[in-house]
Amino acid sequence: MSAPRDPATVAKELIVREPIFHRTVDGTTRRDWEAMMAADYWEVGASGTVYTRSDVLATLEARYADAAYNPMAGLLVEDFAVRHLEGSTWLARYLLHQGERLTRRASVWRYDGDRWVLLYHQGTVIGGA
Repeated sequence: MSAPRDPATVAKELIVREPIFHRTVDGTTRRDWEAMMAADYWEVGASGTVYTRSDVLATLEARYADAAYNPMAGLLVEDFAVRHLEGSTWLARYLLHQGERLTRRASVWRYDGDRWVLLYHQGTVIGGA
């Protein structure tokens, strides 16, 4: 299957995956997350801390091992939009409400044959929020 080229289609396919690692559409196991992330995936957290793919995988395993963990509890995505970058690569951006905390989020995704692969993610706290 070819990469989606229509922004509306891409938005529909990516919004079910954002916020990343909180949605379960691509699964909830280490194998699922590894398939979802590029081998050189990394992210910058809202704190400014850089996290490697290995860091993220370890955190996800710990979170999902807790039976009480509810990945979408208290989260609200707003102002979701996508922008075509190049080829099969797209930027998804949105506001994420986490209780009183408000962050701007950006994820870079690539459509890789038959699935979306996450290349990069960043969260930035909105001051005063």
